Amino acid sequence: MHAAHAFEVVKPQVDTGALPAAAKTWDEPNPLRGNKDAVVIGRSAFNQACAQCHGADANGSRSPAPDLRRMGIGCRRIQDEALRQRCMGDADAFFIKSVRYGKQKFGIVHMPPWEGVLTPEVAWSIRSFVENAPK
Repeated sequence: MHAAHAFEVVKPQVDTGALPAAAKTWDEPNPLRGNKDAVVIGRSAFNQACAQCHGADANGSRSPAPDLRRMGIGCRRIQDEALRQRCMGDADAFFIKSVRYGKQKFGIVHMPPWEGVLTPEVAWSIRSFVENAPK
């Protein structure tokens, strides 16, 4: 296996004590959506672990890693609440699968797997931060 980018897997140092117990699972949809503590924790964790590839504060300035603020952006425009929630759940599933298992194509690692490095509550906090990061 070869790495497409030189990345360092860094376990972020954050306190998740203020987060609800529901966040301790990988199950989607994001159990921390709308949680202000999660957004703050997620920003810190993102900047420690993800910014080297995705840009500081998720600003999308680091190429070729994708701008994560775009994930699920179309869902937010859906008027029907049930359909919007289903769309966001699909985006959550894509996000958490990518985080847990990484991204690999043709034997080249584009993103390392983070399961075992990030806890579910840290991963969901990162998702919450990215959803709320300025576009």
